[in-house]
Amino acid sequence: MNIAGVGLGDMGPANLKNLESENIVALCDVDPNHAARTIQRYSSAKFYTDYREMLDRQKDIDGLVIATPDHTHAVITMAAIRAGKHVYCQKPLTHDVYEARMLTKSSRESKVTTQMGIQDHSGEGIRQTCEWIWSGQLGEVRQVDAWCSLSYYPWGHAWWSSQWSERPKEVMAVPAGLNWDTWIGPAPTRPHHRAYHPSTWRCWWDFGCGMMGDRGVHTLDSVGIALKLNAPSSIDATCCGSTREVHPLAALVTFQFPARGGLPPVKLGWYEEMQPPRPLDLEDGASLPAEGGAIFHGTKGTLVKGVTGMDLPQLIPAARRKETKPPAQTLPRVQGSHELDWV
Repeated sequence: MNIAGVGLGDMGPANLKNLESENIVALCDVDPNHAARTIQRYSSAKFYTDYREMLDRQKDIDGLVIATPDHTHAVITMAAIRAGKHVYCQKPLTHDVYEARMLTKSSRESKVTTQMGIQDHSGEGIRQTCEWIWSGQLGEVRQVDAWCSLSYYPWGHAWWSSQWSERPKEVMAVPAGLNWDTWIGPAPTRPHHRAYHPSTWRCWWDFGCGMMGDRGVHTLDSVGIALKLNAPSSIDATCCGSTREVHPLAALVTFQFPARGGLPPVKLGWYEEMQPPRPLDLEDGASLPAEGGAIFHGTKGTLVKGVTGMDLPQLIPAARRKETKPPAQTLPRVQGSHELDWV
């Protein structure tokens, strides 16, 4: 495949590295300085600062890898799909629900292959989680507690000294080479400041989706797939420290899902920047995964899955794990990287 990379400063280089068996023919980033190492690595690829110009001028591109800030995922993905290009887009797929629905509709109408950058979806952990639950060894799963212990506080990190929610009032000069208007894209315009770019945009609602849109996308993927969840019947949220500008310091979000396809109703609790209640059957001295994960409470057993693709689900307590035979492998395994699975 002839691959173009859009967004080259943070996750994009890792995606492209896993695609070096293909032809990296085009690169695009609004900030050539931040993307300099990637541009140098693929020096034979044509470089652009605007994805629209790239799609208009370079017709040999088969697929795009999109790893820009969240608020520009939808517009770039939609432009690529309409141009007939295959798309690998980093998570979260979009900045809001409406955008996700429109991309879903467009992708169904097109003949392109799309994939989202949730690496664990091609990993062993999500498959084992499904096999544990689908084999019936956990019984009925009516409650899941999922969590993330990480945070992007303080907002804008060291570049913004305020401990709370106000956006910077100081206006910083736009660095040479940075196309700030294109970086802002579809978001409400604001002056440039180092508290937003590079790499510090996730905490700001105009650009990022908070920890649920960052880590929660990974953690909740195995929950949604293994329990075959669709839309919830209700959502309740409580948070502290959140404003119109930034994601909360901590939050508890409770989703109620109705019965579906022979599966019972399930309550899903999302604990943001804190841990859930300690499972009663977790043995003394044992701890939950530090960065986050999900606890599946079944009528016959409890399963814990960490957030990363390398975390395999574990029955608790350890004594139960030793005496229980793992379920048979019934799902196909992905050979190679998540990116090559898209290829």
